[in-house]
Amino acid sequence: QVQLVESGGGSVEAGGSLRLSCTTSGLPSATACMAWFRQVPGQEREGVAATYPRGGSTYYQPSVKGRFTISQDKNTLWLQMNNLKPEDTAMYYCAVASSSQCLVSWSAEPGYNYWGQGTQVTVSS
Repeated sequence: QVQLVESGGGSVEAGGSLRLSCTTSGLPSATACMAWFRQVPGQEREGVAATYPRGGSTYYQPSVKGRFTISQDKNTLWLQMNNLKPEDTAMYYCAVASSSQCLVSWSAEPGYNYWGQGTQVTVSS
C-alpha cells in the first residue's frame, strides 16, 4: 500500500520559513517525478516545485523560484520555503509520478498517480 504523509506545515509571519516533509512508503521501485502542489479553497491546485531524481532535474513555479528549494533523499521529499509571503498560504500536497510522462509538463496533475493528504501553510502579513 502506497502512503505519502506530509508534515511541517504551520502558521508563520511573512518573511519566515518552513520546511515541509513528505515521507513515502510502498512506492514501486520505478518512480519518476516527485512534486509539491498547493491549493487555495475555490482555486485549482497548482504545481509549486518538482524533482526528477534520476535526471537530477528540478523545476519551480516562477513565483517561488529563489525562495523555495525542493530536495529528495531515499523515501523523503522536502520543500524548504524561505521568505514566505501571504500569497503562499495554501494546503500543500506531495505527489509522485510513476511514469516519466510527468516530464512533459511537471506541473500537470494528471501526470501524478500518488498523492498525500496535505499539510496547511498559513502566512500572515
